[in-house]
Amino acid sequence: MTPQELVVRMLPPFGGWLALAALALPGGSPLRGAAVAVFLATGPGAALVGLCAPALRVRPAQGPVERRDPGFARRSDLLERLMLIVFVSVGAVMIVATVLFATHTFTAQRVLLALTVLTTLAAFCPRLRASPPTPSTPRTGKGSAL
Repeated sequence: MTPQELVVRMLPPFGGWLALAALALPGGSPLRGAAVAVFLATGPGAALVGLCAPALRVRPAQGPVERRDPGFARRSDLLERLMLIVFVSVGAVMIVATVLFATHTFTAQRVLLALTVLTTLAAFCPRLRASPPTPSTPRTGKGSAL
């Protein structure tokens, strides 16, 4: 692993620990709110999607039949990853908050701490290996039973 890869891999956990440190700022501080909001919206998702990055790269996006834009696949894959990061982050926040509600231990600090620990663990996990793509199964005709 190169130093650049290590730095990129450690950015989401660093954002979480920075958001936890921002809790020491006064309650109405915009810096506190921004740090927490940015981490909750992107941190856990970035770490978890980063685990699956090699598997996501195996199947690049397929553009329209007529290829007018040569950079379609690159931009489409980037947009897909960004959306996955946000949606996985929101899902992780919802799951952690629901578990803490169910156990009657919910506080905003506990949610942030749990997600920061989850993000840190995900950043230290080895990345999933990509398996070669398999040929797609042929589609059956209209009206045939599966």
